[in-house]
Amino acid sequence: MRLKFIFLFLLLFSVEAGAAVEGQEVVYRAGETEMKGYLAYDNSVQGKRPGVLVVHEWWGHDDYARKRARMLAGLGYTALAVDMYGDGKKAEHPSEASQFAQAVSGNMDLAKARFEAALEFLKNHETADPEKIAAIGYCFGGGIVLNMARMGADLKGVASFHGSLATKTPAQKGGVKAKVLVLNGADDKFVSEEDTQAFKKEMEGAGVDYRFIAYPGAKHGFTNPDADKLAKEFEMNIAYNAEADQKSWQELQRFFTGLLDE
Repeated sequence: MRLKFIFLFLLLFSVEAGAAVEGQEVVYRAGETEMKGYLAYDNSVQGKRPGVLVVHEWWGHDDYARKRARMLAGLGYTALAVDMYGDGKKAEHPSEASQFAQAVSGNMDLAKARFEAALEFLKNHETADPEKIAAIGYCFGGGIVLNMARMGADLKGVASFHGSLATKTPAQKGGVKAKVLVLNGADDKFVSEEDTQAFKKEMEGAGVDYRFIAYPGAKHGFTNPDADKLAKEFEMNIAYNAEADQKSWQELQRFFTGLLDE
């Protein structure tokens, strides 16, 4: 058993060591607003590869979004952790985060313009295949990617992790180009059962190719290891769930294998 463990450790170490993930600060514009993102890719990979946009939680473009971008780069994608608030703004308190998020999610024209600016930046990067682009999002970002799919964004697929489901721009029959994956916590108090049922009805009515997975015992923020600290600091009903985090990431990889790696 010990030898088996050592072998697995060395195998994982060698894979990690073999990856040459490069991360860099990038700046792009959405209208008059300067957006500050983070691009990650494996520079040992030759040629173009699929691209993935990563949309941050309501706290703003932070280290967590960048970590996910690097993880995607390690899987062979070019990943752009986007900035939806502009100028790289980050919230320090839930009230500030709510204000930032509402300013964008309450204005879908603004949200679409900022998302499309990031999409064009990624499509034009020398390492990215512009015909194979997907998007993932967490919390606020999950709601954003779902709404971009509803609005017909030119994406192969979108995946929402503990994201909001309600919308003022419901999907229309034939209007959604992307396949949709929703990874939700069964105990997420920020997503009601009514929201869940309405979302499923909306997707089915619009003929969307979608999958909805709810992880038992998982609360809002289940993928973020910082959730427990934030829950304690701000008395929020969120929590990290290692099992749901791992399973949802594996589910994303399966989703992308059939979507981007074919």
